[in-house]
Amino acid sequence: MSKLPKGFLLNPIHFAAFGFGSGCSPKAPGTAGTLMAVPIYLLMQYLSLDIYALLLLVAFVVGVWFCSKASKALGVHDHGGIVWDEFVGFWITMLAAPQGWLWVIYGFLLFRLFDIWKPQPIKLVDRHVHGGFGIMLDDVLAGIYAWLVLQLTAYTINGSLPF
Repeated sequence: MSKLPKGFLLNPIHFAAFGFGSGCSPKAPGTAGTLMAVPIYLLMQYLSLDIYALLLLVAFVVGVWFCSKASKALGVHDHGGIVWDEFVGFWITMLAAPQGWLWVIYGFLLFRLFDIWKPQPIKLVDRHVHGGFGIMLDDVLAGIYAWLVLQLTAYTINGSLPF
């Protein structure tokens, strides 16, 4: 990963876009960003479905802005250190997920799988939709794919959906 400009992370918008510093990981910054999203999810999991969904929407809209600002400041579209999109993608994966560490780990692995693999149309979006919206959208789609698999698994195991 390229060196960041001096004082870059002192800007609160850039700091948030870089996942509170987790995106500075020299190896696998997307995975580090997703790991940083887990403790925040652990606080969010007890919210009502309506409030959780509203927070997701706000996190997405603000994330478009965060990612756009950080990307422009660096002059690089979707710099590897910008990981706010991983936060939101993971939180989408975990929407109405059953509680327990096994589900958190499963959701984490599913999200990372779809985020790295990028099946269509994620790959198409990743290549052709730019700016903060493009940075966010491919991870939102990966989160939706992972959410669908997680919910199908929960339904298969429990016989009902958790929401």
